[in-house]
Amino acid sequence: MRTSVTGTSAISPAARTPRRQPARCAHAGFTLVEILVVVVIIGVLAAAMLLSVSLTGQDRELEKESTRLVDLFTYAREQAELQTREYGVLFQDDGYEFLVYDPHRALWRDVFEDDALVERKLPDGLNVKLNVDARPVVLKRPKDATDKTPQVMIFSNGDLSTFSTVLERDNGVRSVTIAPDDKGVIAQQPMVEVKR
Repeated sequence: MRTSVTGTSAISPAARTPRRQPARCAHAGFTLVEILVVVVIIGVLAAAMLLSVSLTGQDRELEKESTRLVDLFTYAREQAELQTREYGVLFQDDGYEFLVYDPHRALWRDVFEDDALVERKLPDGLNVKLNVDARPVVLKRPKDATDKTPQVMIFSNGDLSTFSTVLERDNGVRSVTIAPDDKGVIAQQPMVEVKR
């Protein structure tokens, strides 16, 4: 007599349940292409923000140079009062230089004893214009290094010549005017931008 095994009683419980494969995630991480796309998008957004800031009147170089000139004027004025000496500023088309009057030699000379008041060149793309007593001054470099006469005077009592100077981009799009206010304090006016 043969007994046939029918049903499930002869199959072990482990054999009855199908083995499940471990589930694989479709995306275990980011692919290189996805990372590159994100980097490119961030780069484009950063460039757009940078351009929009520079096109809306921000000119860090112009602001930095105008602030430096105001600070140097204030410093030279303090030095003139402290030392009871006459100081002056010689402007050129591409920079400016502080001078001090030497009474023994009866001439204007460089302020070689103070590194803060050395000759300064403006960065490329920036120009300077000067008005003294409401008249424009033609700025040119002295022919002789000993023939230096300042256009703007800083007197030993702290008084100044009446002047205004404009730092501007060579295309004239942006400019900053620096002049004494009605109380005699050197101040810079807000940047002016000409729309073209």
